[in-house]
Amino acid sequence: MAEKPSGAQALGDGWAWQFVRTLPVLMIVGGILFDYFAPPAFTAVPLFVAAPLIAAPFVSLAGAIRTGAAAVLAIVVLRTASGTLMHVVPVIEVFTVLTVSILAVVINGVVRHSNEQLASARFIAETAMRAVLPAPMDRIGGLRVAARYEAAQADEYVGGDLFAVAESPHGVRLVVGDVRGKGLQAVEAVAVIIGAFREAAEQEDSLERVAQRLERALAREGARQRGIDPVEGFVTAVLAEIPPGADEVRIVNRGHPEPLLIHPDGALDVLAPSVPALPLGMDLGVWADRADVWGLAAGATLLAFTDGLSEARDPQGVFYDPAARLRGRIFPGPEELLSALSDDVRLHTGGKSTDDMALLAVERPAEGQPERRTTVKIVGRDARAGEGNPGR
Repeated sequence: MAEKPSGAQALGDGWAWQFVRTLPVLMIVGGILFDYFAPPAFTAVPLFVAAPLIAAPFVSLAGAIRTGAAAVLAIVVLRTASGTLMHVVPVIEVFTVLTVSILAVVINGVVRHSNEQLASARFIAETAMRAVLPAPMDRIGGLRVAARYEAAQADEYVGGDLFAVAESPHGVRLVVGDVRGKGLQAVEAVAVIIGAFREAAEQEDSLERVAQRLERALAREGARQRGIDPVEGFVTAVLAEIPPGADEVRIVNRGHPEPLLIHPDGALDVLAPSVPALPLGMDLGVWADRADVWGLAAGATLLAFTDGLSEARDPQGVFYDPAARLRGRIFPGPEELLSALSDDVRLHTGGKSTDDMALLAVERPAEGQPERRTTVKIVGRDARAGEGNPGR
């Protein structure tokens, strides 16, 4: 299928696109039949006027010209057949349809130019986002790593969700966060957090100090921008550290959704902080961070995510519960986990997510660990296939 021009790209590939393509033609054909068979006091000129205007945002330049020419030709032929072409009213009708057809061609050009600018802006935004948020390597410090960023809209790339993984002298450190807001300001905050994290992860001797470095970086950025509202500019974040050769993970949670620890046998723990903490950037005084320590057995996977996952809703308004959906399931690795999770939440929402989603999975592989089959159940299939059927 040829690439859709102009505003037609927003209609998708279904019936709406086909309807818009055929509607101007139907209006012209219907106008000809109506005008020909109706009494002389009735006219189909409104249909001939509307056809090129409707087509203008959704067809190519050639299509806009063809639609306008067809509308003008139709009214000319009808008035010629009735012998009234040179009368005052028919001349005004022809002139009206011709003027609107020319206007439709101009509108088509404006829309096409706007779409080209939008496509350029999207490309720049996507490039900037990939530069700020590069995908981590699949193996870091002996750990298997997978990350995924999914925008709420298929063609939207600028958001405030973030993740980063860094190998340091103190082990593998990671951060997953969510900046309040969207657009370029959110990307600026993401860049500040990622930059500060990469530097602090290498230099600081504790995870708590890393969190404080992120806090100070946001404060400096707020001062540079002369006072961002602290309530509007906060960042929820979870930071984790897996020391080299250790069977534990240390976590500092600053107002972020609790990560999950998925064990090799499918058991699952929700890693809730022992002491709740405010998000970064709230500027409500000095906050004493405290890292909680959890066991990380060989073959276990740490899953961190943003609220685009935990607050995804189905058509009835029910929130997606990743802990309930993943408990008892096993996966060959972190990449397969994220793929199954993304598919599952997409089916849960019916493909209508309203928030961006960042996912980061880190697995501590076991020696001689066998490949394991993915057994996550998929929303919408169980009801039809029966409870005993596994998902993908």
